Parts: sequence; structure tokens; C-alpha cells
Amino acid sequence: MRVAGLIMLAACLPVFCAEPGFTPLFNGKNLDGWDADVPDVWSVRDGMIVGKTATLNFNDFLRTKKSYGDFILRVKFRLVDDKGNSGIQFRSKAVPNSHEVSGYQADCGENYWGSLYDESRRKKTLVQPPAPALAGLDKSGWNEYTITARSNHITLELNGIRTVDYTETEPGIDRTGFIALQVHRGFPMEADFKDIRIKELK
Repeated sequence: MRVAGLIMLAACLPVFCAEPGFTPLFNGKNLDGWDADVPDVWSVRDGMIVGKTATLNFNDFLRTKKSYGDFILRVKFRLVDDKGNSGIQFRSKAVPNSHEVSGYQADCGENYWGSLYDESRRKKTLVQPPAPALAGLDKSGWNEYTITARSNHITLELNGIRTVDYTETEPGIDRTGFIALQVHRGFPMEADFKDIRIKELK
């Protein structure tokens, strides 16, 4: 049993062991499967995707090459030293002639933790979490989002606690698109991401 356990552990490194039904979106070694407008912003270090900038005049996004519709997405993330603003885009599209993307964002950063934002489309917070839902938040350490998108229903969980339960009622809102990681314009920051995995729903 001990030998079998060691073999299983070795097979899972350097990438985490995915839960049944989930597929890793990041291999822990390079950015295969992702696209970047500004490659210098994005790198891989110690099994993490790192978005780091001294300053930017625009938001920048690392995007999956593949689009997704209905899914459960899990991502571990941190804002180093609790600096800056970031987020995880989903059901998103590129904005022509721009670094921006348009779509839903599970937000990260002061006054935005746990909230659902509509990036470059309606340009507003759609749902803010109740304060008790942020009780377990570590602003400078690792946290985990679970994003579930099924038809017009979206939920966010932050560290296992529901922060958003949203039903889209506006017509014409895309239900498919890429997933993307954000670094925000305007200030030096580093955002790290790991254990990115998805379960597509039928």
C-alpha cells in the first residue's frame, strides 16, 4: 500500500491530482493552451501561472484557446501582498482593436472580493457578496474560486462559501466564451494562479 501510494503521488506531480470529471487547464510547466497579448506579463514559476507588471495603461488577460459554455471551474489564486486587482473571466470574448475582453468576471481585490463583475460590456458589478461570506478570505494568501455556469444561472463560491447566486435575465448575453486571467491596469502587482481545472457540463 505504501509503495502504491508513492507511485500515485509521483504520477500527480508537478500538477495536482484532479478530481474525477475535472480536466486541468494548466499543465504546471508552460502556457500551452493559452494566449497572451503581452507575453512579458505572463510566466510560469513553481507550478503557478504568474501575472506580474510594474505598471500597465490597460488591463491584460491570459486567455484559453478553447471556449466553454456550461461548466464548473475551480481556480486557486492569490494577490501578492494584497496589492492590485485581478479576476477570472469566463464566457468571454475579445474586444476588437483592444487589450480588453468582454464577459463575466469572478473578481479579486479590495472591495471586489467574491463579486461578479461584467467586464467591458455592462461595466458594472452584477452581484456583491454578503459580508459574512468573506469571513475566511486571506487577502494576501491563497484562496479558491469555484465558478459554476449552467444555462443562465451562475454561482460563485469563495473558499467553499457561496458569494454569488445570479440568474441572467438580459437577452443576448453570450453563454459561451474563453476563460481568462486578469492583471489590472494602473499599479504594480503580481497575481498567481494554480490548480486550474474544469468540468464541462452537459
